Amino acid sequence: MSARRGGLIRRLGGAEIAAVAVFIAVFAIPFLTNSVLVYSVLNQVLVGVVATFSVWIMLRMNLLSFATPAFMAIGGYTVAIAGRYNITDAFLLTTGAFVLPALVAVPLGALVLRLRGTYFVLVTFVLSQIMQLLLFETPGLTGGSNGIAGVPPVTLLGTELASNQQVLLFAGLLALLATLITALVTRYFRQHFAAIEENEILAESLGLVVWRYKALGFVVSAGVAGLAGFSLVNMLLTAHPSSFDSITAVDFIAYAIVGGRVSILGPIVGSSLLVYATNLFGTHGQYAQGLYGVLILVVILAARGGIVGAVGSLLRRRA
Repeated sequence: MSARRGGLIRRLGGAEIAAVAVFIAVFAIPFLTNSVLVYSVLNQVLVGVVATFSVWIMLRMNLLSFATPAFMAIGGYTVAIAGRYNITDAFLLTTGAFVLPALVAVPLGALVLRLRGTYFVLVTFVLSQIMQLLLFETPGLTGGSNGIAGVPPVTLLGTELASNQQVLLFAGLLALLATLITALVTRYFRQHFAAIEENEILAESLGLVVWRYKALGFVVSAGVAGLAGFSLVNMLLTAHPSSFDSITAVDFIAYAIVGGRVSILGPIVGSSLLVYATNLFGTHGQYAQGLYGVLILVVILAARGGIVGAVGSLLRRRA
């Protein structure tokens, strides 16, 4: 039995199983506390984790993408616009929030994935800036600078998920779905992604169809970002351009790097720690940004592999 369990962990990945277990545990929170503050912070963490998964998928191929807020906006506004037509079914909205950003990523990927290094980073940042412009300049569709307020709560099997507990549970469901998608793609194609990360030119010379896997990662990354946008809009019941500012990509990249890019647990640890730190330091007024920056610097300088990488190295040394 132990050998069979060990084989299952090797195939699925111990980190992936642990990540799924973390989000299953979220469903116990409403039974442990009624604190609105706890629900608020956890919702922020869940949104941050899902968005960071989008960044992390691309980092697995050594691609630093700033396009996450743009795809979050597509997913979030898809849900908000659907709400205008009283479309609130959770299954339909989840499908739309994932599929539409993924479809948009197909032609965009054909353009931006030709670039490497700094050029790729700059172009993905510009994509987020262009999305901001589109959101402001299309008031008939997106509400312009006013956004779309009064987004109706989603309904699941005919039940409206409007209470704080229900919103948190649904955010947990979206995070669990994003975790499964991320784990499936990065685990199944881990050797291909690792080859691209190590040396893209060498991998291509050895016969690996690099553009195919980069395109796959980019499309899945966009879909996962769309789920983060859905979770954010469902939490706020408002879709506003400021929620998808291009500068927020820096936060998600920081979450991934601080947590550790070596494991799917990295985005979870990094997002949880830094979102909590943001809320904690927010009570210190003018010192908030400085304290937040110091925390990031300390973690990066002390552990280049991130928190998860440092813990893993420590455990291997003691074994």
